[in-house]
Amino acid sequence: MNQGNRIAELRDQRNWTQEELAHSIGITRSALSHYEKSRRKPDFKILTKLAEKFNVSIDYLVGRTKQPNVIMDPEVEDFLDQLELSDEDLLKNFNLTIDGNTLTEEEAKRFIAFMRFERG
Repeated sequence: MNQGNRIAELRDQRNWTQEELAHSIGITRSALSHYEKSRRKPDFKILTKLAEKFNVSIDYLVGRTKQPNVIMDPEVEDFLDQLELSDEDLLKNFNLTIDGNTLTEEEAKRFIAFMRFERG
């Protein structure tokens, strides 16, 4: 199932019109129609709004998973709860890496913000 179909399906499940959904996330009905018909792809800001509105993960919206919600291990949740984005020393102490490369401070902040969003 592609991204457009998934958005349309989620909207239909809630018995919302395109106009209702579009208005609730601050876009035009026409823009939503283009997303649902896969003529255009929503940017990250719109994907975020849609995920929040439907109470699903962005990965689910874009078809990367069949699970609408991400369930995290309690250990990962505890780890994220301990991180403070404003504490540079804490970020340096954890030395977050991906594929063997240390994340920059900005990348680490974005990763933490993403994980917090996914947790809901």
